[in-house]
Amino acid sequence: MRRTGEAILPLHTGRAPAWLMEKMILLSREIVRIITEEYGPEELLVRLSDPFWFQSLGCVLGFDWHSSGLTTTTCAALREAIKPLKKELNIFACGGKGRVALETPQEIERICDTFSISEGESFIYASRMSAKVDSACVQDGFSLYHHMIFFTQNQWCVIQQGLDGERWARRYHWLSSDLKSFVCEPHKAICSPVKRRILNLVAEKSSFARECILKLSKHKPEEISTMKRKFIEDESISPERLGKAVALSYDCCPESFEQLISIRGIGARTLRALALLSEIIFGAPLSFKDPVRYTFAHGGKDGVPYPVDLKTYRNSIEILKKAVEKAKIGHYEKIRALRRFSI
Repeated sequence: MRRTGEAILPLHTGRAPAWLMEKMILLSREIVRIITEEYGPEELLVRLSDPFWFQSLGCVLGFDWHSSGLTTTTCAALREAIKPLKKELNIFACGGKGRVALETPQEIERICDTFSISEGESFIYASRMSAKVDSACVQDGFSLYHHMIFFTQNQWCVIQQGLDGERWARRYHWLSSDLKSFVCEPHKAICSPVKRRILNLVAEKSSFARECILKLSKHKPEEISTMKRKFIEDESISPERLGKAVALSYDCCPESFEQLISIRGIGARTLRALALLSEIIFGAPLSFKDPVRYTFAHGGKDGVPYPVDLKTYRNSIEILKKAVEKAKIGHYEKIRALRRFSI
C-alpha cells in the first residue's frame, strides 16, 4: 500500500492553446488590477516571490498543479496582462523565455526612460546579477532558460527557471525587499522536485571561501593556471581558459566577491576552480548543500510532491477567490476559475 504524500507526475508536452492563453491574460489582468488597487503594486511582487502563491496563480489561470509550462506560461500571461496597465498601476514586466530573456536589460531601459523611473540602472543590475548567481554561483546542474523581472518604481521581483539534462526543472524566486546581499543567501525561495549535492557559493558557510576566491582573483593569471595544474584534476577546467578569465579579474581588480562575479567572462568553471583552490590553499570550507527550500513538482516536471502548508495554501486560495469574484470577466469564466480551487 502506498503511503500518502507521494505522487507520480507526468511530463506534459505541447503548449497552451491560443484560446486558453487569451483567457489567462484577461483573468490575470483583473487579478493584477485588484491586488494592486487593494494592496499596492509592491504587494503583487511579494506574492509573486512566494512559490506557493505563484503556483496557485498558475492553477487558477487554467493549469493543473503539475501542468507542463506553468512557470513560463504564467509569466507570459502576466507580462501581456500588465502591458496596458503600466501607466495606471505603475507595475512593469520584462523578460521571458530563451532569446527574449537576453533582451531584458534593453527592455528595462526603454521602460524606465518612458516612465521616468530613476532606478533603471539598479533594476538592470538586479536582472543581470540574479541570472549570474543562479548560473555561476549556485552550481546545481540546471541551465537557465527563462528569466522574468517584475518591478515598480523602486522594488523588483525576479522569477527564473532552469532545466537539467534529465528534463527536471528548478525555479528561483528573488525579492528586493528581502535581499540583504546578492552573494550571501540571496533567494526568497528555490523550488525543485530534486535535491542534490551542489557547489553553493552564496551560502553563509561559503563566506570565507568568497573572501579567498577574491584574493586568488588578484593573483597573476599564470600563477593561477600553474596552481590549477598542480592541485585540480577536473579536466573540464582548462588552465588556459582559466588564465584568460582570471586575467579579466586581475585587470579589473574587484574590491568584493560581488564585483568579481559581475565581470563578464567570470563564469561557473572559473569560480569552481578558484573555489577548489581556496579550499586547498587556505582551508576555506565550501558549502555543498542544495539551497532548495521548497521541494515540489512544478512546471509539469516529474518528481515528488511538496509538503503542503494548508494554512498558506488556503490563504492563497481565498486571496484568488476574492480577486476572481471581483474580476471584470464573464460569469462562466468566473465559475470555472473558482471551481478549479474548491477544496
